[in-house]
Amino acid sequence: MTGEQEVVKVGKHEEERIKKATLELENWKPITALGKKVKNKEITDLDEILDSGQKIYEKEIVELLVPDLEVDLLLLGQSKGKFGGGQRRAFRQTQKKTREGNKPKFSTVAVVGNKNGYVGLDFGKSKETVPAREKATRNAKVSIIKIARGCGSWQCDCKTPHTIPFAVEGKCGSVVVKLMPAPKGTGLMAEKELAKILEKAGIVDVWSKSRGKTSSRTNLLKAGFSALKKLSQTHTLPEHKEKIGIVAGKVAIKKENDE
Repeated sequence: MTGEQEVVKVGKHEEERIKKATLELENWKPITALGKKVKNKEITDLDEILDSGQKIYEKEIVELLVPDLEVDLLLLGQSKGKFGGGQRRAFRQTQKKTREGNKPKFSTVAVVGNKNGYVGLDFGKSKETVPAREKATRNAKVSIIKIARGCGSWQCDCKTPHTIPFAVEGKCGSVVVKLMPAPKGTGLMAEKELAKILEKAGIVDVWSKSRGKTSSRTNLLKAGFSALKKLSQTHTLPEHKEKIGIVAGKVAIKKENDE
């Protein structure tokens, strides 16, 4: 009986959250020219914005064009524990010592994606945890990108968008992350938090290799996201696209529905 009551409570909370978000979008008053076009339904496709290279400044643009967007906080910090054995947490705390005392700040990283070709990643920092989370979520939405998927594994050759079409490499600081195509059934063979980014992007199977100071979680995540950016920045010939089955963004959704 208790379990049933808890399920009902979670359902009501989720309904209230959705209603609140819908109301905010209805009352949204855009301040940029791009936002006004999206609000007036002159632009109804996110690919049109991303392909033209326009900068997104309002998170509501992404929320309207990609309504099935999911948000997750990555485990960036670590709580206090004996010999550094504290549990991982979403917020990393730093302190500045002043005459008035210690001034703490919290930083976090958010990832957003629809698990079908769109993903965004960014950081947020504030004196409190809630504003830091909201900043990270907003920044991640406006930094959204679309990625190319396909079947670049010679062991599989199924022409379905379950992995990446070719190997890509990203770098941040001393950390270098290389992502490689994998056959069906492999799963996400990557660091746990990096795997969350790949999952939000819609990648099901991948191999990864990293080097450098990978204990620096921030650089590791940035390097992985930098590698994902190269998937859409790399130009491929039409015959290669057909051979590997490369799709990106909403094209992938249409293809999967047709199948």
